[in-house]
Amino acid sequence: SIAEVKVLDVQKRRNPNKHYVYIIKVTWSNGATEVIYRRYSKFFDLQMQMLDKFPMEGGQKDPKQRIIPFLPGKILFRRSHIRDVAVKRLIPIDEYCKALIQLPPYISQCEEVLQFFETRPDDLTPPKE
Repeated sequence: SIAEVKVLDVQKRRNPNKHYVYIIKVTWSNGATEVIYRRYSKFFDLQMQMLDKFPMEGGQKDPKQRIIPFLPGKILFRRSHIRDVAVKRLIPIDEYCKALIQLPPYISQCEEVLQFFETRPDDLTPPKE
């Protein structure tokens, strides 16, 4: 299972087009630590999967029952402010990750969450600027 998650920074990528990724340090319960890179859109996809899979915990029937954390919203922005937006989201994304892994194990250790934080081939060889 996941012991700790820390969002360290944002990084600009240029392939296939210009975007930002969050640099995330994941510590597993066996003591292994990995650094992974995720776009905001991937967090958004994860959030949608979680709300589909856990409608009660997502507050769909009763908002007071919601335990799944809120993801900082999608923001539409002018091109010049993209880094600012990525940086502004850093702390809320960090808080979101921390809240997610504190949820009861049936959520925090579900397939979707574990897959999201698993190391992928492109995490091991991030593109060089």
